[in-house]
Amino acid sequence: MRQVSAIAWKTVTIVAVWITIGWLVGFLRRLDVRLGTELPAWVRVPGLVTLVVGAAGVLGCGLMLSTVGIGTLPGQERLLPVAFLATGPFRFVRNPMSLAGVILTAGIALWHRSTLGLGLAAGLFALFHTVVVYVEEPGLEKRFGESYRQYKRNVPRWLARWRPWPGSSAEPAAPPDRDGMR
Repeated sequence: MRQVSAIAWKTVTIVAVWITIGWLVGFLRRLDVRLGTELPAWVRVPGLVTLVVGAAGVLGCGLMLSTVGIGTLPGQERLLPVAFLATGPFRFVRNPMSLAGVILTAGIALWHRSTLGLGLAAGLFALFHTVVVYVEEPGLEKRFGESYRQYKRNVPRWLARWRPWPGSSAEPAAPPDRDGMR
Protein backbone atom coordinates (compact mmCIF):
# COMPACT_ATOMS: atom_id res chain seq x y z
CA MET A 1 0.00 0.00 0.00
CA ARG A 2 2.89 2.35 0.82
CA GLN A 3 4.43 1.86 -2.64
CA VAL A 4 1.08 2.56 -4.34
CA SER A 5 0.77 5.75 -2.30
CA ALA A 6 4.30 6.81 -3.25
CA ILE A 7 3.64 6.14 -6.95
CA ALA A 8 0.36 8.09 -6.77
CA TRP A 9 2.15 11.01 -5.09
CA LYS A 10 4.90 11.02 -7.75
CA THR A 11 2.30 10.89 -10.52
CA VAL A 12 0.41 13.84 -9.04
CA THR A 13 3.68 15.75 -8.73
CA ILE A 14 4.61 15.04 -12.36
CA VAL A 15 1.17 16.14 -13.58
CA ALA A 16 1.34 19.33 -11.47
CA VAL A 17 4.76 20.21 -12.88
CA TRP A 18 3.54 19.80 -16.45
CA ILE A 19 0.35 21.78 -15.83
CA THR A 20 2.57 24.57 -14.48
CA ILE A 21 4.80 24.39 -17.56
CA GLY A 22 1.67 24.50 -19.76
CA TRP A 23 0.49 27.60 -17.92
CA LEU A 24 3.94 29.20 -18.33
CA VAL A 25 3.95 28.54 -22.08
CA GLY A 26 0.44 30.03 -22.32
CA PHE A 27 1.85 33.14 -20.65
CA LEU A 28 4.80 33.16 -23.08
CA ARG A 29 2.32 33.10 -25.98
CA ARG A 30 1.07 36.53 -24.92
CA LEU A 31 4.64 37.76 -25.24
CA ASP A 32 4.87 36.11 -28.68
CA VAL A 33 1.78 38.04 -29.78
CA ARG A 34 3.28 41.33 -28.54
CA LEU A 35 6.62 40.57 -30.19
CA GLY A 36 5.04 39.36 -33.46
CA THR A 37 6.65 35.90 -33.13
CA GLU A 38 3.43 33.90 -32.80
CA LEU A 39 3.44 30.67 -34.79
CA PRO A 40 0.78 30.00 -37.48
CA ALA A 41 -2.52 28.34 -36.46
CA TRP A 42 -1.81 25.08 -38.35
CA VAL A 43 0.95 24.11 -35.86
CA ARG A 44 -1.71 23.34 -33.25
CA VAL A 45 -2.53 19.98 -34.90
CA PRO A 46 1.03 18.58 -34.81
CA GLY A 47 1.35 20.27 -31.42
CA LEU A 48 -1.55 18.26 -30.03
CA VAL A 49 -0.10 15.00 -31.38
CA THR A 50 3.33 15.86 -29.96
CA LEU A 51 1.78 16.84 -26.63
CA VAL A 52 -0.06 13.52 -26.30
CA VAL A 53 3.02 11.47 -27.28
CA GLY A 54 5.22 13.41 -24.85
CA ALA A 55 2.69 13.14 -22.00
CA ALA A 56 2.36 9.38 -22.51
CA GLY A 57 6.15 9.03 -22.49
CA VAL A 58 6.60 11.13 -19.35
CA LEU A 59 3.87 9.28 -17.43
CA GLY A 60 4.88 5.82 -18.68
CA CYS A 61 8.59 6.29 -17.94
CA GLY A 62 7.79 8.00 -14.65
CA LEU A 63 5.75 5.02 -13.53
CA MET A 64 8.50 2.61 -14.61
CA LEU A 65 11.18 4.58 -12.79
CA SER A 66 9.11 5.04 -9.64
CA THR A 67 8.90 1.28 -9.24
CA VAL A 68 12.70 0.95 -9.09
CA GLY A 69 13.17 3.62 -6.47
CA ILE A 70 14.15 6.83 -8.26
CA GLY A 71 13.95 9.76 -5.89
CA THR A 72 14.53 7.62 -2.79
CA LEU A 73 18.30 7.94 -2.60
CA PRO A 74 20.16 10.83 -0.91
CA GLY A 75 21.92 13.77 -2.56
CA GLN A 76 22.89 13.65 -6.24
CA GLU A 77 22.03 9.94 -6.32
CA ARG A 78 18.36 11.00 -6.00
CA LEU A 79 18.26 11.11 -9.81
CA LEU A 80 19.43 7.49 -10.14
CA PRO A 81 17.28 4.37 -10.08
CA VAL A 82 18.03 1.68 -7.50
CA ALA A 83 17.85 -1.06 -10.16
CA PHE A 84 19.36 -1.07 -13.66
CA LEU A 85 16.45 -0.46 -16.05
CA ALA A 86 16.94 -1.49 -19.69
CA THR A 87 13.42 -2.53 -20.67
CA GLY A 88 10.52 -0.90 -22.50
CA PRO A 89 11.47 2.46 -24.01
CA PHE A 90 14.89 2.25 -22.33
CA ARG A 91 15.79 -0.40 -24.94
CA PHE A 92 15.54 2.27 -27.67
CA VAL A 93 17.02 5.37 -26.02
CA ARG A 94 18.91 5.87 -22.75
CA ASN A 95 16.86 8.85 -21.56
CA PRO A 96 13.27 8.33 -22.72
CA MET A 97 11.67 10.28 -19.87
CA SER A 98 13.85 13.36 -20.43
CA LEU A 99 13.29 13.08 -24.17
CA ALA A 100 9.54 12.75 -23.61
CA GLY A 101 9.64 15.82 -21.37
CA VAL A 102 11.23 17.89 -24.12
CA ILE A 103 8.72 16.51 -26.66
CA LEU A 104 5.87 17.35 -24.27
CA THR A 105 7.16 20.90 -23.79
CA ALA A 106 7.53 21.34 -27.56
CA GLY A 107 3.98 20.01 -28.02
CA ILE A 108 2.64 22.47 -25.44
CA ALA A 109 4.53 25.28 -27.20
CA LEU A 110 3.12 24.30 -30.60
CA TRP A 111 -0.39 24.01 -29.15
CA HIS A 112 -0.05 27.54 -27.77
CA ARG A 113 1.65 28.68 -31.00
CA SER A 114 4.56 30.04 -28.96
CA THR A 115 8.02 30.56 -30.39
CA LEU A 116 9.25 31.46 -26.90
CA GLY A 117 7.75 28.18 -25.66
CA LEU A 118 9.87 26.33 -28.21
CA GLY A 119 12.85 28.21 -26.77
CA LEU A 120 11.80 26.94 -23.34
CA ALA A 121 11.79 23.38 -24.75
CA ALA A 122 15.31 23.93 -26.12
CA GLY A 123 16.44 25.27 -22.73
CA LEU A 124 14.89 22.27 -21.00
CA PHE A 125 16.78 19.98 -23.36
CA ALA A 126 20.05 21.78 -22.52
CA LEU A 127 19.32 21.36 -18.80
CA PHE A 128 18.46 17.66 -19.17
CA HIS A 129 21.57 17.08 -21.28
CA THR A 130 23.78 18.71 -18.66
CA VAL A 131 22.25 16.66 -15.81
CA VAL A 132 22.49 13.43 -17.82
CA VAL A 133 26.12 13.94 -18.85
CA TYR A 134 27.52 15.26 -15.56
CA VAL A 135 25.33 13.59 -12.90
CA GLU A 136 23.22 10.70 -14.14
CA GLU A 137 25.59 8.81 -16.45
CA PRO A 138 28.65 8.94 -14.13
CA GLY A 139 26.44 7.80 -11.23
CA LEU A 140 24.96 4.91 -13.20
CA GLU A 141 28.39 3.88 -14.45
CA LYS A 142 29.72 3.89 -10.89
CA ARG A 143 26.73 1.96 -9.57
CA PHE A 144 26.29 -0.65 -12.33
CA GLY A 145 29.79 -0.84 -13.87
CA GLU A 146 30.37 -2.81 -17.05
CA SER A 147 26.70 -3.65 -17.62
CA TYR A 148 25.90 0.07 -17.85
CA ARG A 149 28.95 0.75 -20.04
CA GLN A 150 27.78 -1.97 -22.44
CA TYR A 151 24.28 -0.47 -22.43
CA LYS A 152 25.79 2.97 -23.08
CA ARG A 153 27.77 1.63 -26.07
CA ASN A 154 24.64 0.10 -27.62
CA VAL A 155 21.80 2.50 -26.81
CA PRO A 156 21.99 6.14 -27.92
CA ARG A 157 21.55 8.95 -25.41
CA TRP A 158 18.91 10.99 -27.32
CA LEU A 159 18.19 9.62 -30.82
CA ALA A 160 16.33 6.33 -30.55
CA ARG A 161 17.48 3.09 -32.16
CA TRP A 162 15.26 1.62 -34.85
CA ARG A 163 15.22 -1.78 -33.17
CA PRO A 164 15.17 -2.43 -29.44
CA TRP A 165 18.46 -3.34 -27.83
CA PRO A 166 18.24 -7.04 -26.96
CA GLY A 167 20.29 -6.53 -23.81
CA SER A 168 23.28 -8.26 -22.45
CA SER A 169 23.68 -11.89 -21.61
CA ALA A 170 25.68 -10.75 -18.58
CA GLU A 171 23.82 -10.01 -15.37
CA PRO A 172 23.85 -6.33 -14.40
CA ALA A 173 25.80 -5.50 -11.27
CA ALA A 174 23.77 -5.67 -8.09
CA PRO A 175 22.77 -2.22 -6.84
CA PRO A 176 24.31 -1.05 -3.58
CA ASP A 177 22.10 -1.02 -0.53
CA ARG A 178 20.85 2.32 0.83
CA ASP A 179 24.07 2.94 2.79
CA GLY A 180 26.15 2.81 -0.39
CA MET A 181 27.69 -0.55 0.53
CA ARG A 182 27.48 -3.65 -1.65
